Amino acid sequence: MSQSSDLRRRRATLESEWSRLVPQMRTAGPRPKSTPSGAEALRRDVTESWVRSLSSVDPSRDSAPVTDGGAVHHRWNGSPLRRPVDDLADELRSIAEDAGFVTAVTDESGTILWTCGGRTTRRRAERVNFAPGGRWDEQAMGTNALSLALRTGRPSSVFSAEHLVTALHGWVCYCAPVHGPDGRVLGVLDMSTTWDRSNPLAMSTVRSLVATVEARLRTEPSLRPRGNPAAPVRLTCLGAEQAVRDGVPLSLRPRQLEILTLLALEPDGFPPERLREAVYGDRPVTASTFKAEISHLRRALDGGVATRRYALTTPVSCDAADVLRALENGDADTALRLYRGPLLPRSEAPGIEEWRTHLEVAVREAVLASARPEHALRYGERVQYDVEVHEHALRLLDRRDTRRALAAGRLTAALR
Repeated sequence: MSQSSDLRRRRATLESEWSRLVPQMRTAGPRPKSTPSGAEALRRDVTESWVRSLSSVDPSRDSAPVTDGGAVHHRWNGSPLRRPVDDLADELRSIAEDAGFVTAVTDESGTILWTCGGRTTRRRAERVNFAPGGRWDEQAMGTNALSLALRTGRPSSVFSAEHLVTALHGWVCYCAPVHGPDGRVLGVLDMSTTWDRSNPLAMSTVRSLVATVEARLRTEPSLRPRGNPAAPVRLTCLGAEQAVRDGVPLSLRPRQLEILTLLALEPDGFPPERLREAVYGDRPVTASTFKAEISHLRRALDGGVATRRYALTTPVSCDAADVLRALENGDADTALRLYRGPLLPRSEAPGIEEWRTHLEVAVREAVLASARPEHALRYGERVQYDVEVHEHALRLLDRRDTRRALAAGRLTAALR
């Protein structure tokens, strides 16, 4: 009885705070510079997410936008999460149905690919498109546990009116990201139910289930088909160097990773001589050495490199290309989330150095053009000696914002 009263009081408090603060933020414009004062009853990550979300999400919307069902089916079939989740499906269904939850698995973009749960809860969830195809990233559906977990890479829960969208105020969600063997977030696992069924034990259940999925991805590679030429390759080249297919790292030497990165960034491909120059520059390298590197890469990609004009013929997604695409779309949030460091930081290949500089300049200019202090603060973590970035953060931060101390400290250190 006491727990039920506590939940009602908590919900009433959050509804009151939502009604007071969200209209203030909307009045401040599409990109408010800071969270209004007096939000002590709310978690900071929630209010910061509200600020970010209001530029793209109407709090009165009644459901999540939906991705084409055929595309979702294809993505789930190709997801490295599918087999571990299929193996755990009976356990997931039993937990969800017994506890009155609906369980969902998303991809790394926040699109739901799979759900299970009791009929009543699932029907209610489907009304807000908490179902396969529903997009639950922050730009699509505002503040929710899935979007926070994807953004932070950490478990998250969101209760009632902590959600930005009012149609979700009757829900509580518990969520944790699923990391692949390479550390990349592959998606999230979420358990949601009505606010009155809120239970702190749900988060430990989610963590335990995610740990089981991650263990299967790590220790049971037989769960994932190897050498499937239809499976896409994920190339990580910002601050790290790895190519993965179906969750399994490809055996590539640094030179082959350089070539793969260049091909991923220039989908139209290269004439052989131009690619050789981009990789080796003026260094004297025999044609047979260069062709051997191409041949090894082609074998690793199951023939996925064209012969006369070198270009990729197999799907390869690349974090650097994703950053550039986000910047082209004016999505600095996504660009900064994906930009985890310089392009292939150990590489001295001329073509890589040129792209590295291009990316660094493009991201920095996007930060300096942004009116949101969060962008300058986040980027400032990586460029500790960039005086202009720290000064930009200070200009954007409200004088009462406690983050000014962080920006001021960074600026002082940069000026020494």
